[in-house]
Formats: sequence, structure tokens, C-alpha cells
Amino acid sequence: MVPRYARPAMTALWEPEAKYRIWFEIEAHATQKLADLGVVPQSAAKALWDWWATDPKIDVEAIDAIEAVTKHDVIAFLDWVAREVGEEARFMHQGMTSSDVLDTTLSVQLARASDILLADLDALLAAIRTRAEEHKYTPTIGRSHGIHAEPVTFGLKLAEAYAEFARCRTRLVAARAEIATCAISGAVGTFANVDPAVEEYVAEKLGLAVEPVSTQVIPRDRHAMFFATLGVIASSIERLAVEIRHLQRTEVLEAEEYFSPGQKGSSAMPHKRNPILTENLTGLARVVRSAVTPALENVALWHERDISHSSVERYIGPDATITLDFALARLTGVVEKLLVYPARMEKNLNRMGGLIHSQRVLLALTQAGLTRDESYRLVQRNAMKVWESDGELSLLDLLKADPDVTAALTAQQLEEKFDLGYHFKHVDTIFARVFG
Repeated sequence: MVPRYARPAMTALWEPEAKYRIWFEIEAHATQKLADLGVVPQSAAKALWDWWATDPKIDVEAIDAIEAVTKHDVIAFLDWVAREVGEEARFMHQGMTSSDVLDTTLSVQLARASDILLADLDALLAAIRTRAEEHKYTPTIGRSHGIHAEPVTFGLKLAEAYAEFARCRTRLVAARAEIATCAISGAVGTFANVDPAVEEYVAEKLGLAVEPVSTQVIPRDRHAMFFATLGVIASSIERLAVEIRHLQRTEVLEAEEYFSPGQKGSSAMPHKRNPILTENLTGLARVVRSAVTPALENVALWHERDISHSSVERYIGPDATITLDFALARLTGVVEKLLVYPARMEKNLNRMGGLIHSQRVLLALTQAGLTRDESYRLVQRNAMKVWESDGELSLLDLLKADPDVTAALTAQQLEEKFDLGYHFKHVDTIFARVFG
């Protein structure tokens, strides 16, 4: 985790003290249910909860010191709690194995991380919707292959982004449900030394579902799907970021990141206003996606368990969620403050002498009786003259002067095909589909 790209709430989920608090809750809830089942004394559970009620400070350094000797983090934690609680603590961890604690804790952390990310997505969706409605009918050029194609509106560009992030939210809700499972099944997952009722009780207390079959670990296909979902969200962030970066290019300059008073774009060139935030988002998306392949490779563990996944998850759990949280918040800020230039959009629309209306003329010629190939060739031979003049010539003027074209279409009919508003007649329909 790099502090530069981290926010407090998400970072706090992965702090050692937060992890140890979840560990304790798992152990204490399990002990409570074991006591209710008569396996351990009720006094054992009471001692744990009485100590917890004092809001004790988790001594991370002391636990680390014990682990330096035991070379086992869960044992170190149990030893430290035993020192704090006293003799009754010997009943903790009855019939459990370390994975019961570690895997269930990771489920809690990823579920809570999901809640933060879902709130982030809600904020981003709200920002995109506001700007989409603001520019619902702001005309701009649509591009394919980076080349002028046909008119769209800037609101439609943002509506596309909204729909994409709405899909991301749906996927994350599903991924959260899939990852939020509890395993308290003991060595190799047989419940030989711990009743399944303990697992059900702990799951209920922590807001998790019961893992149907956990071997000795929660199956890692769940985690693979979770991190793959984060990767898809990161790619959607990059998609919108790249669009903004392209729109900010000097030759385009239809929109740009907010440039604050006193901000400097270059150490050498005082005129520079660079798309640094969206470039940063492209980089952060790569970091989040870097977690996906290791998560997929974690699925194949030896037999009932090994720990080849453990070191990987200690990295990708915090790094992917913290980075994505920061990226979503940053993108929300970019969208909220995005500078949009309708006049420049209009200038670019008119940049190539009306070429953007070529399809309407093509279709009109076919409807007038020409074959599609004949229609295409007639429009293209005039369009290429405009293209080669760098937009200095007018497609409409050339078409009006072409006897083969005017034999099929009148000047008035041709002029009607150059109506910009024609392209926006279904904007309301699209917005209704996206926003309801």
C-alpha cells in the first residue's frame, strides 16, 4: 500500500489491529457457541467477553514478538490473548484450525471493503448522472478509430459511462455475496472436532454465509471472482480516464481536467495543463488488474490445503481494495470538476466540411433508386475531395455540383441531410433506458 494512493477508511480495514479484532471476535463467538453446546464452560466465554468489554488495546508489537519465536501468527495471537485474559482462555480455539480464523477474517475484510467500494461507485454514478443530464443535448463528434464518424452528444458519452459503472456495481454486489462466507470446520474441513453449529453461529454474528464445503480453506475460486471483478471495475475506470485524456489533447480540447489556481503543469514549460489525474488513473487501473492473475493462480491448492495463496493475499487484499477505493474517489472528483467546452465541440463538428453527414446522403441516394454501391461511390468521390482539402471544401457544395447526385436528389433534399439535430431524436429514449 502506497500512502499517496490511499484513503483512511479503507486503509483502516487492513491495519494489524483491525485484523486482530476480527480474529478475537471469531474466537470469542466460537467459544460462546461451544459453551452453549456444553463443550467448554460458560465461564470461558464470559471471561473473553468481559475482557473485550474493557476495550483493550491490541498490542501488535507484543504479538509480533511472540510470533518471532513461534513462527505462527495465529498461535502468537492466542498466546497473547491468554496472557491478557487468564486461565479461561485455554478453551479458545477448541477444535478449530488456523484457516478457520484467517479465511473467515479475510471474508469479513473483503465484504467490508466491498461496502466502501459500493459507496464509492454510488458517488461516481451520481456525479456522472449529473454531468450527463447537464450535457444531454450538447452536440459533439463521435469518433471511430479516432476519426470523425457521426454526431453524438456529450451527455450520451457520459450515459455510456454511467451504464458501464452500473454494471460494475451489480457485479460487485454479486462478488461481495460470493466472498462473504465463513469456515469454522476444523482440520481438513470435516468438523471432526467442532460442531457445524459453531460455524453457523459465527457466520450469523459476522454477517456471513456458511461455506458449504471448505476442505481446510474457503475455496479460492470465490476470491478469484472477487479480484477479477475489481479488475473489471479498474478497466472501466481506465476507459473513462482514457476518453478524458483524448478529449484534453490540444488538437481536440473538448474537455479537460480542472486546473486549480496555483497549479503547475510542467517544471520546464509554464503553458502546460496536463491530464495528470486521468493518467494516474490509467496507472492505478494497471495495479488493480495486477491482482487478478495471482488470484486466479491461487485457486489450485494442494489437496485440502497449502499456503501458497497466503502470501499472495497478504499483498493483493489490501493493495487492490485500497487502490481501487482511491481511484474511484479520484475519478468522481474528475467528473464533478470536468471542464467542458461546447464551443470547441461545435468547432470540431464543423472541422471537416460536413463529412459527418455522408451516411445520410448515401441512404437518401439508395432510397432514390440508386444501388448501394453506386450511392457509396458518388458520395465517396466527393467526400475524398473534402478530406484531401483538410475540410476547406464543403461536402454539401460538392454534392450540389455533382450532376450524378443532383439527378437523384434536389438541392433542398441534400440540405435536409445535413441537419445536425436529426442525429439526436432518440437521445431521450437512450437516457430513459440508462437512467430509468
